[in-house]
Amino acid sequence: MDLSGKVAVVTGAGRGLGLAYARGLAAAGARVVVNDIDASAAGDAVAAIRAAGGSAVSEVAPVGSGAAAQALVDRAVSEFGRLDVMVANAGVLRDTVLWKMSDDDFDTVVHVHLRGTFTCARAAAVRMREQGEGGRIICVGSPTGQRGTFGQTNYAAAKAGIVGMVRTWAMELARARVTVNAVIPVAATEMTKTVPFLRDHVETLERGGELPPFVRRSLALGSPEDAAGLVTFLASDAASDITGQAIGIGGDRVSLWSHPTQIAAAYADGGWGADELAETWATALQPHVQTVGEPLPESKG
Repeated sequence: MDLSGKVAVVTGAGRGLGLAYARGLAAAGARVVVNDIDASAAGDAVAAIRAAGGSAVSEVAPVGSGAAAQALVDRAVSEFGRLDVMVANAGVLRDTVLWKMSDDDFDTVVHVHLRGTFTCARAAAVRMREQGEGGRIICVGSPTGQRGTFGQTNYAAAKAGIVGMVRTWAMELARARVTVNAVIPVAATEMTKTVPFLRDHVETLERGGELPPFVRRSLALGSPEDAAGLVTFLASDAASDITGQAIGIGGDRVSLWSHPTQIAAAYADGGWGADELAETWATALQPHVQTVGEPLPESKG
């Protein structure tokens, strides 16, 4: 995959998935602006990319505000002359159940994930439309945003909102030849370490161990590097006709998530009252009710 001549911004790229995305893009030839709130982590990421023969600079900023997003685009343009790829990856967690979640817990996560994705995509879209040569906006969702996770009201809301924005932006930016897609990754990071059923597997990788096939396939869990190839592919010319999609990646699995769609319907002349709904629900709709949360397959050892 050759990204020579392309310039990418990756937010939250000091460690974890963001770092893997930045390194993958650089390895394919892209020049990368590494963003992180931690100056030391951003500097280390740039050093690692350069040591591997890539080209990168850092821009330290807390993602969320329009000013921060514009600073990232401006840095790409001033340093490398253009912007071709925006990877909106930065995020934080403030996990707790609904009745214990504070306003600050909710607002912090939504500000970084949802508003940060919006402001970065907006700044990138303006620049890409001005350049007139198309572009790639790659947003990062989560299985939590697709199906829900206990204790993650704020994160689920933000990640579901991101995929909703992706579908809208794919339509709005089609004439400008800017594709917009969501990556739905599962990888061993500090964030997934907070998920109880994944913690042991994350710690196995941290110790340098290998994950069994069941984990890599049925749970689709692997290293951040296992998820990086999808971002590089979506940034490339080979993905020029892919837009508005939510694509899962992790371990040995790549998948395509469906858009929300009606799965059952019933009709009544003149509309529905409560009594009529109660009578019809059991036969027409109840058999199609869907589960919530990520379904966990039984371990095969």
